[in-house]
Amino acid sequence: MSSTNLDYPFAARPEPGVATLVAPGVRWLCMPLPFSLNHINLWLLGDGSQCVLVDTGLGDAVTRAIWSEFFAEFAQAGEALEQIVLTHYHPDHAGNAEWLAREHGVPVWMSTAEYLLGHALLTETAGYDVPNMVAHFRRHGLDEARCEQFMQRGNVYAKGVPALPRQYRRMIDGDHLVLAGKRWEVIMGYGHSPEHAALYCGDLRLLIAGDMLLPRITTNVNVPATMPEEDSVMRFLQSVRRFARLPSDTLVLPSHGLPFRGVHERIAQLQAHHTERDALLAEQLAQPRCATELLPVLFPRELDMHQLMFALGETIAHLNHLVQRGRAQRRTGNDAVIRFVSLH
Repeated sequence: MSSTNLDYPFAARPEPGVATLVAPGVRWLCMPLPFSLNHINLWLLGDGSQCVLVDTGLGDAVTRAIWSEFFAEFAQAGEALEQIVLTHYHPDHAGNAEWLAREHGVPVWMSTAEYLLGHALLTETAGYDVPNMVAHFRRHGLDEARCEQFMQRGNVYAKGVPALPRQYRRMIDGDHLVLAGKRWEVIMGYGHSPEHAALYCGDLRLLIAGDMLLPRITTNVNVPATMPEEDSVMRFLQSVRRFARLPSDTLVLPSHGLPFRGVHERIAQLQAHHTERDALLAEQLAQPRCATELLPVLFPRELDMHQLMFALGETIAHLNHLVQRGRAQRRTGNDAVIRFVSLH
């Protein structure tokens, strides 16, 4: 998707563990990820004794070694961590929250849905378990060989999030948090995760967008096994429209990619992208087809198992969106596979 009409005030991201100033009292850190999406951006608010960390990176040995070195220098400079804020429960965001909170004796802010879902995935309760995910994909036509590969991978969430806090401070939509001396509005978003928290500071004209507004890739929208008919695409599109009220010169700090200006342009690009994806799938539904058959329509490249999990979930999301808009019908065959067919 084109993002050439966005303004990028920074040419490159910082090296892992190096803090770069992006606005008064706001520093940018970057941590590596062992995936094709190879980095995550984290944000440190304030200085001195009022530092607040937004998101924490993947809970692996590589990231923790970088954090240990960073916070040793941090303490030597006379700075202290006061609070942690999590935009959402995903491993690259929440992986070190419990560890850092325990090490520094600080509280963690997050929304209730993200807190509870993270714990459900960690303990594989309430339907958030690998067998239920595999059964969900099987119902959408995934072959047994790849279903077995998912089973063999086990609880991937627990590998990236070894532990989660047992207590938290709750954020809800519309809250105004005072973080490191600045007032930040909580703007909840849906579709990517259940209660994703973005943070907007009007004084700085700055949005910590998390995964809701990414500059060069599109946010994954997924359908979990626990909500098989969820219209995540609709939730996401409604959410990003809420950022349209922000000033045009807002500096957007995304979790992946470079900070940018052009919030209104990016919203329009994302809306066009999902309209295009809907149209591509709708063209294929003259005859009943399952999500696995339609996967190459949206993702015409070879996918590893990590990518497949997200790609199949997003294909199901768009098919559910077509059903909710009255453009397709869901049918379950004698083989128990769910297929979709056009109503027009």
